Amino acid sequence: MQKIIPNLWFDSNAQEAAEYYLSVFKDGKIINITYYPNSEAEGLADFQKDFAGKVLTVEFEILGMRFIGINAGPIFKFNEAISLMIPCKDQTEIDYYWAALTSGGGQESVCGWLKDKYGLSWQVCPENWEELNKRPGAFKKMMGMKKIIIADF
Repeated sequence: MQKIIPNLWFDSNAQEAAEYYLSVFKDGKIINITYYPNSEAEGLADFQKDFAGKVLTVEFEILGMRFIGINAGPIFKFNEAISLMIPCKDQTEIDYYWAALTSGGGQESVCGWLKDKYGLSWQVCPENWEELNKRPGAFKKMMGMKKIIIADF
């Protein structure tokens, strides 16, 4: 069993996001969905009234890794301080994940980084990243790229 499970804070679209990630990463599943109570009598806090009866958490798995998405309001947003790295076997896989994760409002960044349409940061990199970075001029080449192009190293 996975000892650490990332908990991803969403405003109110955790289930939508989980389903999106399952469409990108074909080897995945939704494990469990929990709901906010319907009333204060059931434990709903005053500041949670807008969430009454709605999805609280979505536990899902992609590529053998579990995540929990929580609907908790607009207070916190994702930023680049945390990113998820996808080691890709070849350029075809890099191209696939890059296109899938930037679609629908995602944003390209630099050096293989991007943000998906929910604002979560990803690094789409070749699995032989360490080897490529040892080549002459690799850092400069990488800094000039958005999506990593293996052949350019």
